[in-house]
This record gives sequence, structure tokens and C-alpha cells, in this order.
Amino acid sequence: MLKSLITAACCFIMVQASAQIDTVATKAAHPDVFQYVEKMPKAPFNIGEYLGENIKYPKKARKENIAGRVIVRFIVTETGEIDSARIIKGIGGGCDEEALRVVEEMPKWSPGTQNGVAVKVYFNLPIMFILED
Repeated sequence: MLKSLITAACCFIMVQASAQIDTVATKAAHPDVFQYVEKMPKAPFNIGEYLGENIKYPKKARKENIAGRVIVRFIVTETGEIDSARIIKGIGGGCDEEALRVVEEMPKWSPGTQNGVAVKVYFNLPIMFILED
């Protein structure tokens, strides 16, 4: 019997602010959404635990022995809502859809801020799908 283990790669690439006072924000393709800000968005819960409790390993992926990393990109809005989630790297077998489902159902985050003002920020979340015996 296969035992499913789902882990979140909680190795977020966080922007480390330099010692400079005037940190530069980087805007994304959409002029109202930032890539990096002074204070990046943060989940007020343990993402690894949330994913482990809420992701259901897809039957098709289990049957076809599909495992790997799905990367979901989304926007954390000024109010902490998750918006515009999409797959930027998928593995198939239903894992991509399951990763999207769970991300879209996430509770609110603490929004990112720039110059003390809450702003929209892109966030990439890697989610590991691992099958173990």
C-alpha cells in the first residue's frame, strides 16, 4: 500500500532587505502588482501544515506514480486575499489542479507593504507531491 506524503517546499525566496534606507520596489508586468516590496506578504499560519492537511493526492497521479514539484503563482492583494492563482510549473496527473484548489482556498495572508502602504504582490509557492511506500 502506498502511503502519500505531501510536503510544501517552504523554502520561499524571500527578499532580504539591504541596510539601505531607500529599498527599491520592483514592479511586475502589471503596473499595480509588485514582484518585491519592503515587507513581503506572509501567511499567518504554517503553510506546510495547511498543505499537508488539505491536499488530497490525486488518484490518477498515485496510479501513474506521478510525483514532483508544482509551482503556483498568485497575487496577495492589499487586503490579504489570494487572487489570480495559476500554475507556472506543473507535473500533471491532477496534481496541478489540486495545488490550485488548495491555494485558492487559503485563508487570508498579511499583505505586503511598500512605504508603509499595503500593496498587491506576486508570490510563488512550490508544492511537493511525494509518494512513499
